[in-house]
Amino acid sequence: MSAVTPAAIMRAHPTRRSAWRSRIVIYGLLIFFAVLYLMPLVVMVMTSLKPMSEITGGNMFELPHHLTFAPWIKAWGTTCVGLTCAGIKGYFWNSIKMVVPAVFISTMLGSLNGYVLTKWRFAGHRLVFGLMLFACFIPYQSVLIPMAVILGKLGSIGMNMQDLTGYSLGFGNPTVNLVLVHVVYGLGFTTLFFRNYYEAFPTELIKAAQIDGAGFFQIFRRIMLPSSAPIFIVTVIYQFTNIWNDFLFGSTFAAGDNAPMTVALNNVVNTSTGVIEYNVNMAAAIIAAAPTLIVYVVAGRYFVRGLMAGAVKG
Repeated sequence: MSAVTPAAIMRAHPTRRSAWRSRIVIYGLLIFFAVLYLMPLVVMVMTSLKPMSEITGGNMFELPHHLTFAPWIKAWGTTCVGLTCAGIKGYFWNSIKMVVPAVFISTMLGSLNGYVLTKWRFAGHRLVFGLMLFACFIPYQSVLIPMAVILGKLGSIGMNMQDLTGYSLGFGNPTVNLVLVHVVYGLGFTTLFFRNYYEAFPTELIKAAQIDGAGFFQIFRRIMLPSSAPIFIVTVIYQFTNIWNDFLFGSTFAAGDNAPMTVALNNVVNTSTGVIEYNVNMAAAIIAAAPTLIVYVVAGRYFVRGLMAGAVKG
């Protein structure tokens, strides 16, 4: 009895042969675009691990001959950011102090808005949701002047409170200002995400809980929140990425030592000390991008699941 070879099987099944060809083309294109997409990151990493003598040689695609982490240490602790040479570490923590409360507050408010707009509907709820949805399409540049006026008023209130009570409650603080700006601007998006997700949530569970005597916040805490993990992950990833990578609001409403990481990175690149240290600049850029990369690596697989969870009603 003769053995059946894979080639014979392919000849006997043209449909299977066509499927294999399609798979080869698909995976070939995926690999090509993955390499194309990751090439800048690879060049950045290799450049950040080289001494300047190797970088000035001209071949950026060569692996480091003398591996060094000195550019990373300098970028973190001693590189010049504008007029100061204390590294980017302070600005990194500025961004952390801004991003964490802004993401938390905007996400929680968005979840409450979505809950109210779907399960506690009131007269005019569609108009309210439409206005919040419209806010998603307002460009950053158009809100700079109104936001500056509002923050100026809040700063004046903070100064008066400081004079009267000794406490300003954060009014006028650049970090608090940025938190407020990002919460207000992101609230339309977070409300949209949670509203679409809760639209598909069974209303019967809410009615059953109301019959049992559960109130507004009790239903939200015990029924809605435990079932909202996928959309929370989507919203946190979206908000964290947008807020961390923001440059316009950071450069407008915070300056000097209170600036976020993106503004500091721009100042590092534009600071002239006689020699452009490409390895230090690349190390600083990777440090600036690391938090968003970590968030996507850790929770990225849940991102699409969360989006799809609220995409179909049923």
